Amino acid sequence: MEKPLRGKRALVTGAARRIGRSIALTLAENGASVAITYLRSQQEAEQTARDIAGFGVDAFAVRCDLRDPAAIEKMVASVAEELGGLDVLVNNAANYESAALDQITPEQWDQIFATNARAPFLVARAAYPHLRATWGRIINIGSMGGLHPWATHGHYCASKAALHMLSQTMAKAWAPEISVNCIAPGVIAMGEDDEESRRFAARTPMKRNGTPEDIAAAALFFATAPEFITGQLLVVDGGLGL
Repeated sequence: MEKPLRGKRALVTGAARRIGRSIALTLAENGASVAITYLRSQQEAEQTARDIAGFGVDAFAVRCDLRDPAAIEKMVASVAEELGGLDVLVNNAANYESAALDQITPEQWDQIFATNARAPFLVARAAYPHLRATWGRIINIGSMGGLHPWATHGHYCASKAALHMLSQTMAKAWAPEISVNCIAPGVIAMGEDDEESRRFAARTPMKRNGTPEDIAAAALFFATAPEFITGQLLVVDGGLGL
Protein backbone atom coordinates (compact mmCIF):
# COMPACT_ATOMS: atom_id res chain seq x y z
CA MET A 1 0.00 0.00 0.00
CA GLU A 2 1.13 3.55 -0.72
CA LYS A 3 2.37 5.30 2.40
CA PRO A 4 0.72 8.71 2.75
CA LEU A 5 3.82 10.40 4.19
CA ARG A 6 6.35 8.94 1.76
CA GLY A 7 9.02 11.54 1.08
CA LYS A 8 7.90 13.81 3.94
CA ARG A 9 10.22 14.96 6.73
CA ALA A 10 9.08 15.32 10.33
CA LEU A 11 10.43 16.65 13.61
CA VAL A 12 8.92 15.38 16.88
CA THR A 13 10.08 16.98 20.12
CA GLY A 14 10.44 14.95 23.28
CA ALA A 15 10.03 11.67 21.45
CA ALA A 16 12.40 9.30 23.21
CA ARG A 17 9.57 7.70 25.16
CA ARG A 18 5.86 7.52 25.72
CA ILE A 19 3.50 9.49 23.46
CA GLY A 20 6.27 11.17 21.47
CA ARG A 21 7.88 7.85 20.62
CA SER A 22 4.55 6.45 19.42
CA ILE A 23 3.93 9.50 17.24
CA ALA A 24 7.42 9.31 15.73
CA LEU A 25 7.07 5.60 14.95
CA THR A 26 3.63 6.08 13.42
CA LEU A 27 4.87 8.86 11.12
CA ALA A 28 7.81 6.68 10.09
CA GLU A 29 5.60 3.66 9.50
CA ASN A 30 3.62 5.82 7.10
CA GLY A 31 6.69 6.86 5.13
CA ALA A 32 8.14 9.96 6.82
CA SER A 33 11.77 10.47 7.73
CA VAL A 34 11.79 11.55 11.37
CA ALA A 35 14.10 13.50 13.66
CA ILE A 36 13.39 13.46 17.38
CA THR A 37 14.64 15.54 20.28
CA TYR A 38 15.44 14.48 23.80
CA LEU A 39 16.96 16.10 26.88
CA ARG A 40 18.06 13.38 29.32
CA SER A 41 16.81 10.11 27.79
CA GLN A 42 19.73 9.52 25.44
CA GLN A 43 19.63 5.72 25.41
CA GLU A 44 15.87 5.64 24.85
CA ALA A 45 16.16 8.30 22.13
CA GLU A 46 18.87 6.37 20.30
CA GLN A 47 16.77 3.21 20.47
CA THR A 48 13.72 5.08 19.15
CA ALA A 49 15.82 6.42 16.28
CA ARG A 50 16.92 2.87 15.43
CA ASP A 51 13.32 1.71 15.54
CA ILE A 52 12.29 4.57 13.24
CA ALA A 53 15.03 3.65 10.79
CA GLY A 54 13.65 0.11 10.79
CA PHE A 55 10.82 1.39 8.60
CA GLY A 56 13.34 2.21 5.87
CA VAL A 57 13.38 5.98 6.43
CA ASP A 58 15.99 8.43 7.62
CA ALA A 59 16.06 8.89 11.39
CA PHE A 60 18.17 10.57 14.02
CA ALA A 61 17.96 11.90 17.55
CA VAL A 62 19.32 15.26 18.68
CA ARG A 63 19.72 16.51 22.22
CA CYS A 64 18.10 19.88 22.80
CA ASP A 65 17.19 21.83 25.91
CA LEU A 66 13.92 23.37 24.79
CA ARG A 67 14.20 26.00 27.51
CA ASP A 68 17.14 27.52 25.59
CA PRO A 69 16.15 29.66 22.58
CA ALA A 70 19.62 29.47 21.04
CA ALA A 71 19.65 25.68 21.33
CA ILE A 72 16.26 25.52 19.62
CA GLU A 73 17.45 27.62 16.68
CA LYS A 74 20.52 25.43 16.27
CA MET A 75 18.50 22.22 16.56
CA VAL A 76 15.89 23.17 13.97
CA ALA A 77 18.55 24.33 11.53
CA SER A 78 20.47 21.06 11.88
CA VAL A 79 17.31 18.97 11.47
CA ALA A 80 16.26 20.85 8.34
CA GLU A 81 19.75 20.49 6.89
CA GLU A 82 20.02 16.78 7.73
CA LEU A 83 16.57 15.92 6.37
CA GLY A 84 16.74 18.31 3.43
CA GLY A 85 13.73 20.30 4.59
CA LEU A 86 10.78 19.98 6.92
CA ASP A 87 7.14 19.10 6.27
CA VAL A 88 5.69 18.23 9.69
CA LEU A 89 6.45 19.57 13.16
CA VAL A 90 4.99 17.89 16.24
CA ASN A 91 5.46 19.89 19.43
CA ASN A 92 5.12 17.05 21.93
CA ALA A 93 7.68 17.77 24.67
CA ALA A 94 6.11 18.85 27.95
CA ASN A 95 6.56 18.95 31.70
CA TYR A 96 3.90 17.74 34.13
CA GLU A 97 3.84 18.55 37.82
CA SER A 98 1.39 18.47 40.73
CA ALA A 99 1.38 21.26 43.28
CA ALA A 100 -1.10 23.02 45.50
CA LEU A 101 -2.02 26.28 43.82
CA ASP A 102 -1.05 28.45 46.79
CA GLN A 103 2.35 26.74 46.99
CA ILE A 104 3.47 27.05 43.35
CA THR A 105 6.63 29.14 43.24
CA PRO A 106 7.43 31.61 40.46
CA GLU A 107 10.28 29.31 39.45
CA GLN A 108 7.92 26.33 39.13
CA TRP A 109 5.46 28.42 37.12
CA ASP A 110 8.17 29.65 34.76
CA GLN A 111 9.69 26.19 34.28
CA ILE A 112 6.36 24.67 33.27
CA PHE A 113 5.55 27.51 30.88
CA ALA A 114 9.08 27.46 29.41
CA THR A 115 8.61 23.90 28.17
CA ASN A 116 4.85 23.68 27.63
CA ALA A 117 4.06 27.04 26.03
CA ARG A 118 7.20 29.01 25.18
CA ALA A 119 9.14 26.12 23.63
CA PRO A 120 6.42 25.18 21.11
CA PHE A 121 6.32 28.82 20.02
CA LEU A 122 10.10 29.01 19.66
CA VAL A 123 10.39 25.68 17.82
CA ALA A 124 7.54 26.62 15.48
CA ARG A 125 9.04 30.05 14.85
CA ALA A 126 12.40 28.50 13.98
CA ALA A 127 10.71 25.95 11.72
CA TYR A 128 8.43 28.51 10.09
CA PRO A 129 10.52 29.27 6.95
CA HIS A 130 11.08 25.55 6.29
CA LEU A 131 7.40 24.66 6.76
CA ARG A 132 6.25 27.66 4.75
CA ALA A 133 8.37 26.47 1.82
CA THR A 134 6.69 23.05 1.82
CA TRP A 135 3.13 24.06 2.81
CA GLY A 136 3.73 22.04 5.94
CA ARG A 137 1.88 21.10 9.11
CA ILE A 138 2.29 21.92 12.78
CA ILE A 139 0.70 19.61 15.34
CA ASN A 140 0.80 20.73 18.97
CA ILE A 141 0.12 18.31 21.82
CA GLY A 142 -2.07 20.05 24.36
CA SER A 143 -4.05 18.43 27.16
CA MET A 144 -7.50 17.92 28.58
CA GLY A 145 -5.98 19.89 31.46
CA GLY A 146 -5.99 22.92 29.19
CA LEU A 147 -9.78 22.63 28.97
CA HIS A 148 -10.69 21.63 32.53
CA PRO A 149 -9.34 23.16 35.76
CA TRP A 150 -7.38 20.68 37.86
CA ALA A 151 -6.98 22.12 41.35
CA THR A 152 -3.52 20.63 41.96
CA HIS A 153 -2.12 21.38 38.50
CA GLY A 154 -2.76 25.10 38.08
CA HIS A 155 0.48 25.95 36.28
CA TYR A 156 0.24 22.89 34.02
CA CYS A 157 -3.40 23.59 33.10
CA ALA A 158 -2.65 27.24 32.39
CA SER A 159 0.33 26.34 30.20
CA LYS A 160 -1.69 23.90 28.11
CA ALA A 161 -4.56 26.38 27.76
CA ALA A 162 -1.98 28.85 26.46
CA LEU A 163 -0.77 26.24 23.94
CA HIS A 164 -4.32 25.69 22.72
CA MET A 165 -4.73 29.40 22.04
CA LEU A 166 -1.26 29.63 20.51
CA SER A 167 -2.25 26.86 18.08
CA GLN A 168 -5.24 28.84 16.89
CA THR A 169 -3.17 32.01 16.63
CA MET A 170 -0.53 30.22 14.56
CA ALA A 171 -3.23 28.76 12.31
CA LYS A 172 -4.60 32.23 11.59
CA ALA A 173 -1.25 34.00 11.28
CA TRP A 174 0.53 31.44 9.12
CA ALA A 175 -2.24 30.47 6.74
CA PRO A 176 -2.49 29.55 3.96
CA GLU A 177 1.01 28.06 3.74
CA ILE A 178 0.97 26.19 7.06
CA SER A 179 -1.87 24.24 8.68
CA VAL A 180 -1.77 24.20 12.48
CA ASN A 181 -3.82 21.94 14.74
CA CYS A 182 -3.74 20.73 18.32
CA ILE A 183 -4.47 17.44 20.09
CA ALA A 184 -5.71 17.36 23.69
CA PRO A 185 -5.15 13.90 25.18
CA GLY A 186 -7.16 12.69 28.11
CA VAL A 187 -5.86 10.08 30.55
CA ILE A 188 -3.18 8.09 28.73
CA ALA A 189 -2.15 4.74 30.20
CA MET A 190 1.45 3.59 30.04
CA GLY A 191 0.79 0.06 31.21
CA GLU A 192 -0.29 1.03 34.72
CA ASP A 193 -2.90 -1.09 36.48
CA ASP A 194 -3.37 0.80 39.72
CA GLU A 195 -6.47 2.00 41.51
CA GLU A 196 -6.34 5.50 40.03
CA SER A 197 -6.02 4.19 36.46
CA ARG A 198 -8.96 1.84 36.99
CA ARG A 199 -11.01 4.67 38.47
CA PHE A 200 -10.45 6.91 35.44
CA ALA A 201 -11.20 4.04 33.07
CA ALA A 202 -14.49 3.38 34.85
CA ARG A 203 -15.47 7.07 34.50
CA THR A 204 -14.67 7.11 30.79
CA PRO A 205 -17.59 6.37 28.44
CA MET A 206 -15.36 4.12 26.32
CA LYS A 207 -14.49 2.19 29.52
CA ARG A 208 -10.74 2.39 29.11
CA ASN A 209 -7.92 4.87 29.33
CA GLY A 210 -6.19 6.13 26.23
CA THR A 211 -2.96 4.77 24.78
CA PRO A 212 -0.03 6.48 23.07
CA GLU A 213 -1.22 4.85 19.86
CA ASP A 214 -4.54 6.70 20.15
CA ILE A 215 -2.69 10.01 20.18
CA ALA A 216 -0.38 8.90 17.37
CA ALA A 217 -3.42 8.10 15.22
CA ALA A 218 -4.72 11.62 15.78
CA ALA A 219 -1.31 13.07 14.85
CA LEU A 220 -1.28 10.99 11.67
CA PHE A 221 -4.72 12.32 10.81
CA PHE A 222 -3.56 15.93 11.05
CA ALA A 223 -0.32 15.14 9.20
CA THR A 224 -2.22 13.71 6.23
CA ALA A 225 -5.56 15.58 6.30
CA PRO A 226 -6.46 18.28 3.77
CA GLU A 227 -4.69 21.55 4.54
CA PHE A 228 -8.12 23.18 4.80
CA ILE A 229 -8.39 21.57 8.25
CA THR A 230 -6.60 24.09 10.45
CA GLY A 231 -7.01 25.77 13.81
CA GLN A 232 -8.71 22.72 15.29
CA LEU A 233 -8.47 21.24 18.78
CA LEU A 234 -9.08 17.48 18.76
CA VAL A 235 -9.83 16.04 22.20
CA VAL A 236 -8.82 12.38 22.42
CA ASP A 237 -10.18 11.26 25.78
CA GLY A 238 -12.69 8.48 25.18
CA GLY A 239 -15.44 10.88 26.21
CA LEU A 240 -14.05 11.50 29.71
CA GLY A 241 -14.51 15.26 29.43
CA LEU A 242 -18.17 15.08 28.43
